[in-house]
Amino acid sequence: MFAKACHGVLSSRIVAASFKRDRFLLSFKRCFSNGPTCHPLASQGSATALVPHCAQWTAKRFRTKVAESSGSDEIPKLLGSARTQRRRNKAKQPEKGYPIVAFSTAEEYNLECLKEGIAKQQLYSVVEEEEEGFKVQESDHQEDVVHIKARYNVDDEPREVFFFREGTAVFWNVSDLEVSNFLRFISPFEVRRYDEKLVLSEREYMSYIHGESKKTLLRNDIIELSALPESSLEKYSFSNGVALSVKLGIWESSLERFIDSIEFISEDLKAGRKIRMTREEVLRKQGELFAMRHSINLSSDLLDTPDFYWDNEELERLFLQTINYYCISRRTRVMNEKISHCAEMMELVSSHLSDKHHIRLEWMIIVLIMVEVGFEFLHFMK
Repeated sequence: MFAKACHGVLSSRIVAASFKRDRFLLSFKRCFSNGPTCHPLASQGSATALVPHCAQWTAKRFRTKVAESSGSDEIPKLLGSARTQRRRNKAKQPEKGYPIVAFSTAEEYNLECLKEGIAKQQLYSVVEEEEEGFKVQESDHQEDVVHIKARYNVDDEPREVFFFREGTAVFWNVSDLEVSNFLRFISPFEVRRYDEKLVLSEREYMSYIHGESKKTLLRNDIIELSALPESSLEKYSFSNGVALSVKLGIWESSLERFIDSIEFISEDLKAGRKIRMTREEVLRKQGELFAMRHSINLSSDLLDTPDFYWDNEELERLFLQTINYYCISRRTRVMNEKISHCAEMMELVSSHLSDKHHIRLEWMIIVLIMVEVGFEFLHFMK
């Protein structure tokens, strides 16, 4: 019916393509409409250009906060009284390329159930390990990543998604509407889901094109895929690096909130006021710091190259290019330094509160001894 209505106005090829696209988008929206509510993403164009320099990246991720000084008039002007907010990723309309967007929506994904849910929708197919040589390292016989491809193409470029067990999803050539539908769909498979505003604010963008070179590389803020037959492993290597960056961004935001929550402690110490924290609260804060340090240094690949890349130097090169592009090593080092500073402050507060508690106990013992001496004196007088 649609082709007949458009007969005589458009060519048969355009009609067929339009009908195919509309039918797919309608079916996709219907199939993925059962999840919890998630606000649509703001339109960001087809891709964005990211800041490539380490200094600018670190400046964007962190701002140092120094308290006001009551002495010199020049110090407040120079340092300010509050830490400025980190600049968020500013999307720009790309001149060329297909979009790549990454989200970290939870601490972990249940990939086994996610694969079953995707298979039931019948809109995307899961790329098995044997296909295209796609096999990544497994831990305890569990897959660490799920790679899916669209069964139906809207245009000539395929749509692909990589889901990492650490709670991160990387979308290749997927529209904003379809990404929003995916974020709703995967919510039942998330473990300890992050706040939606945090997820949207910490997303990462990149773009890619098909180059004429025989070598895949990352330059001028754009991934250039080689002219050779496409390999899913190349996209996986880039996705792995982008996923680490967006996950690190979530932890950076968590650390910023933690720093804000203990901001008053340094002010109280400097002013000689009573510390407005109990020993139990200090212990919980120390637990938060150790949990964050454990996630960064022991439960992730931020400090080392995954074993998967040891047998393939070319894939390792692509992964390291992405890591260097996002300055992950430097950002991780800055985070560890900030965590160490916070840990020292909490240890100081814990020692101070423990000393006060010990002094209180000593005075109680002294008072009890004095009372006992008083009773003995009265008994002796009688």
